[in-house]
Amino acid sequence: MGTRKHRPGARAAVALAAVGIAAFAFAAWPIFPVVLASRVLHAAASCIVSFAIVSLSLGLAGPAGMSERLGRNAAFASAGTGIAAAVMGVCGQYLSSRAVFFLAAALVVPALFALTQIRAQEIRPAAASPHRGGKGRGKSLKASVAGLAVLARNRSLVIFAGCIAMFHLANAAMLPLAASMVTLRSSQAATLMVAAAVIVPQITVTVLSSWMGGAAQRWGRRPFLILGFGMLAVRAFLFSLTTDPHLLVLFQVLDGVSATVLGVLVPLTVSDLARGSGHFNLAQGLIGCAMGVGASVSTLLAGVVTDSLGSYAAFTTLAAVAAAGLVLITLTMPETKPAEDR
Repeated sequence: MGTRKHRPGARAAVALAAVGIAAFAFAAWPIFPVVLASRVLHAAASCIVSFAIVSLSLGLAGPAGMSERLGRNAAFASAGTGIAAAVMGVCGQYLSSRAVFFLAAALVVPALFALTQIRAQEIRPAAASPHRGGKGRGKSLKASVAGLAVLARNRSLVIFAGCIAMFHLANAAMLPLAASMVTLRSSQAATLMVAAAVIVPQITVTVLSSWMGGAAQRWGRRPFLILGFGMLAVRAFLFSLTTDPHLLVLFQVLDGVSATVLGVLVPLTVSDLARGSGHFNLAQGLIGCAMGVGASVSTLLAGVVTDSLGSYAAFTTLAAVAAAGLVLITLTMPETKPAEDR
């Protein structure tokens, strides 16, 4: 059991080190093969870090405290992203673009130090592995396939994966498309406006996340999931009506609300749905796959529609997808908050 306790932390440490290596290699040897390998390594390591953090959170807080813990996680993550972006922007402006990646590599050191401060005895065995005994805990391909078969029979989890894919199908291309419109309209103001459009949601997430974690524990998951999908649909519709950069930045507050909801509610809902199955981490991977598929298709869809019919048509298409996702989650997604917590 002691070895199992360390696994999420060990995985997170290895993944964090990989992120640092990728950033350092990107800065030190900016040639195509190294850059490509660094991007692949960074993407893979980032996935592992995000999943490991959720697993550690479950072990530290337990199922009952998961909601508020995820809220605090999202708030700190957003604040860290905003501060890092500002510091890296200064480094890029006054030092060099390569200095940004050296700084990113250096920031891995305090992250690893923070990880070492989590003691094994602080992770509750029952909470760290609330689904122990499941067949999917083995590392073999057979065990993974068996685990996927179990998850495939979880109707609510499959519905949730579809809803999340729809969300990212509508969301992923929205800000890049808006940024391209701003650049075409005013190239001089584009950098500042795009930066503001990124920072505004981060501030919103930082402010709302802790409250969201507690609210989801008190009032349930479903109302806030509907809220997040609704804000996405409204934002897409508003983006289709204007090219005013100031309004586009203002509309990004809605993105902050959606990001708050998804940042807290996705891992929390996965924890609810996978409870007792023995396949919590595998369920996380399934939802992560749905996110990736939705986001990948989003950029392709937006690009094809923009080339054929223009940016307004692309925003309208994304708004229609967002509306469809809102209808889907409203009509099909049940409340997942455990009965004993209601």
